[in-house]
Amino acid sequence: MMIHFRNCEFPPLQFVSYRYRYRWSCIYWISDRYQNLQYRTRRRRSGRYDVVLFFTGSGGGGVLKRTPVPARPFSTMFAVRNALRLGSRLFIPAVTRRGCAGAAIPIDDVVNGLTEEQIQLRQTVRKFFVEKLAPHADEIDKKNEFPGMRDFWIEMGTMGLLGVTAPVECGGTGLGYLDHIIVMEELSRVSAAVGLSYGAHSNLCVNQLVRHANEKQKEKYMTKLLTGEHVGALAMSEPNAGSDVVSMKLRAKKEGDYYVLNGNKFWITNGPDADVLIVYAKTDPEAYQKGITAFIVEKGTPGFSTAQKLDKLGMRGSSTCELIFEDCKIPAENILGPLNKGVYVMMSGLDLERLVLASGPIGIMQAVLDAAIPYLHVREAFGQKIGHFQLMQGKMADMYTRLSACRQYLYSVARACDRGHFSAKDCAGVILYCAENATQVALDGIQCLGGNGYINDYPLGRFLRDAKLYEIGAGTSEVRRLIIGRAFNSLFK
Repeated sequence: MMIHFRNCEFPPLQFVSYRYRYRWSCIYWISDRYQNLQYRTRRRRSGRYDVVLFFTGSGGGGVLKRTPVPARPFSTMFAVRNALRLGSRLFIPAVTRRGCAGAAIPIDDVVNGLTEEQIQLRQTVRKFFVEKLAPHADEIDKKNEFPGMRDFWIEMGTMGLLGVTAPVECGGTGLGYLDHIIVMEELSRVSAAVGLSYGAHSNLCVNQLVRHANEKQKEKYMTKLLTGEHVGALAMSEPNAGSDVVSMKLRAKKEGDYYVLNGNKFWITNGPDADVLIVYAKTDPEAYQKGITAFIVEKGTPGFSTAQKLDKLGMRGSSTCELIFEDCKIPAENILGPLNKGVYVMMSGLDLERLVLASGPIGIMQAVLDAAIPYLHVREAFGQKIGHFQLMQGKMADMYTRLSACRQYLYSVARACDRGHFSAKDCAGVILYCAENATQVALDGIQCLGGNGYINDYPLGRFLRDAKLYEIGAGTSEVRRLIIGRAFNSLFK
């Protein structure tokens, strides 16, 4: 038998004979359901080994508790037999590096006020994301890339998920913002990084085209964006122009029937992968905010390139990079919306951007509950499950109520938006509240798991790193507070 130590690959236990079905019923059941049963050993100074048996597969993850065995050569089956001598109580479901795809804390959508169609939508997309994405979520984060993104995008396009709020006549699904939020919430529950890329594509890019593109532009770009053949992005921020976007330095100088762009953009989600980008540039530098124009830029346009992908703290599967424009000629027909009215185009979609992106933190908080609460009810200390300690019950209550309050706030604003009534104040407020609570819930989840919450074999650290982005992107928490404060100040002029 090969012995490998921590952070190494371990050989799967593949042989389970029918004649051992009853003798090793636990092993047979695990192997049959989860495909790969694996083990880990560690030799103690005392001359004894610790054996850890664990499995991975479509059903989630689990671990078999350590049990010492004699310090002598032994086969895989010898280790298995010794580990199982104490019976099935050694089997402890847990959250492993494969994430929590198999665990799920129920969501009461009757309390959430969802319709039957919306409940069915959640169930459908949840099943799809768990099957297609959950097995890869950890590797996406670890490697800072999503190799199967194109195929996954096409599958989402086939399901109509890339244009949830796009009108049917444009090729979209024609649903509301609450439906869009449900999809992004469930996607972020499985992988917040892929959820962020989805939001950048379906809301920041597709929604802007729906709202401001002319018929010729819609005909040219919408079809492939909605089918998933193309990936979309929006480029607004620059190295020295984040929240203060009107101070951008990217210039667009008119030359005949073209505009020549020079400058760069930074922190652009989907930048390395995007085929179609909405780019904001100064067409009249002297006019300040009244001199900005939105352009549709295609991948491969001469003079347009992407720099190295950024190595981020979280959201690592969502590719982000710098965009470089060097004498990049864009046809005047690619102007999105009116000339020099880019701020209007930008701001008209910014509130909706914040609304939809607020569902990302909701998905992260739900993922934390999916991971932490089952753990609290299988981990034992002092002779009982740690979930029975009042301090841990308090943690569960705090996480649940934070999530529930955030979800209700978001859903109520989304319903108002679907009725045609929404405000910058509440769109800023809902992402502010959801983002900051997601960070706190992730911290509480780590605390619930103790040492296991702090190691990368468990996904809680990823949840925390991903959650922090939402306090920065789409306007920082500080800017959101300014928006809310100014809205109240305007009442007393």
